[in-house]
Amino acid sequence: MEKKSEINGHALPSSASTDMIVEKSPKMKKSFKEKLMEFLGKNLLVILTVSGVLVGVGLGMMVRNMDLTKAQMTYFAFPGEMLLRMLKMIILPLVVCSLVSGAASLDTRSLGKLGGIAVAYFLVTTLIASGIGVTLAFIIKPGVGAGALNTNDLGLESISNNKETTDSFLDLARNLFPANLVAAAFRSYATDYKMVAVGNDTNGTALYQKVPIGTDTDGMNILGLVLFAMVFGVALRKLGEEGEELIRFFNAFNEATMVLVSWIMWYVPFGIMFLVGSKIVEMEDVGLLVTSLGKYIFASILGHIIHGGIVLPLIYFGFTRKNPFSFLSGLITPFTTAFATCSSSATLPSMIKCIEENNGVDKRISRFILPIGATVNMDGAAIFQCIAAVFIAQLNNYELNAGQIFTILVTATASSVGAAGIPAGGIITIAIILEAIGLPTNDLSLMLAVDWIVDRTTTVVNVEGDALGAGILHHINEQEIKKQQERQQQQQDGELAEVRVEAVANAQAEEETSPLVTHQTKASAAMPEAIESVL
Repeated sequence: MEKKSEINGHALPSSASTDMIVEKSPKMKKSFKEKLMEFLGKNLLVILTVSGVLVGVGLGMMVRNMDLTKAQMTYFAFPGEMLLRMLKMIILPLVVCSLVSGAASLDTRSLGKLGGIAVAYFLVTTLIASGIGVTLAFIIKPGVGAGALNTNDLGLESISNNKETTDSFLDLARNLFPANLVAAAFRSYATDYKMVAVGNDTNGTALYQKVPIGTDTDGMNILGLVLFAMVFGVALRKLGEEGEELIRFFNAFNEATMVLVSWIMWYVPFGIMFLVGSKIVEMEDVGLLVTSLGKYIFASILGHIIHGGIVLPLIYFGFTRKNPFSFLSGLITPFTTAFATCSSSATLPSMIKCIEENNGVDKRISRFILPIGATVNMDGAAIFQCIAAVFIAQLNNYELNAGQIFTILVTATASSVGAAGIPAGGIITIAIILEAIGLPTNDLSLMLAVDWIVDRTTTVVNVEGDALGAGILHHINEQEIKKQQERQQQQQDGELAEVRVEAVANAQAEEETSPLVTHQTKASAAMPEAIESVL
């Protein structure tokens, strides 16, 4: 993103001359009040968003003592519900249009290269996250000695999930290729089962088999939409001139969507205040849950701090040799939104806006990578899913062998791709891991009881991984552009050297002082009609 200077309120491209004018301008000596006002003007939204969380906590603690009815709690949460509805409303046009325009703006070679790097980054970071989760679970041992914990003690409902692991992965593949694009905007494919009679045994007892059947569940099939939008963008690029009008349409649609996002962003602080406050009001006996499941909560949040505060910044620094925390400091608003909404998808609009405006990431990169990352890159989810699987194994006094630990790592990495970017979306995928290693799924209700705590740091780590991935790809893309420019410069220098040699030869042979004379003479000789018309 080109750095700009401001003179008399007008933005000018940065150059040596404009920089000197700005430096010599007497307006540069600003008073403390002017500096404070400038700081508030630049960071007002961030300050309001963080303040919204803090005020929401205080408001929730006050209202909690009023003993509201369920209906009154619903009314109290209404402003926060409106924020979530607005953010979810904008997800579909944002994802589809940004991916189509992003894929169409990149040539096929760079698209394949950037896509390959992105997939490798997402896969490696998620595997590292899974490894951190399993390691912490075995060090802290949250489930050891917690055998007294059960769903009845905590007054929780049991969760039953009898979905086969194979069908879970097949559903992932099916959702990548939706049969109906319109339906994919609000429904996704899920396997259910029914018992079918297949005959009788020797005693005359009817025999039944469990047969998988396809059903539709509520919720956007964002995986299928992402894949279609990418491929459609590449197809438009291949069309050439014929596809340019449609590319311009998607670009304009995308820019209009970002304007809507900028408007919604000013409602975020108010909505976040009631989102956080309503969660505190809805809590029942939080003390019992935290003391009973404290080690599990501690292990999960510690894993998120290690991965988000050490591992991901080190990866970013290793690629770019830049300070990762200065990069992340421009993304406080999306991180706060992620903490309050617990939804990677709902955070996507503010993430795209802030990473382009505050961090200067190329629009082609951010609008191509971030929607994909919000769908498939779930580092935070992989951490707490692995800890939850080991926790339930320890809770049931179940010894895990090396093969089962490896299964947890691989399954958590793969199933986190299909995890919905919504609150508590990762809880369902834990069932896949438990089925894979043969553990009961009825203890999942324990995870659901404290998921509202763990899911906040989970979502922050998820969106941080997406943001740093976009920063890494932006850096790699800039390096490639510099290399291309250097190659072009070398070619031009070589061509100029050839022209100089030819010019000397012409001057010696025809006694002319400039090669331009020779070229002009040749051109005029070739076009006598043009000379006559000019005369």
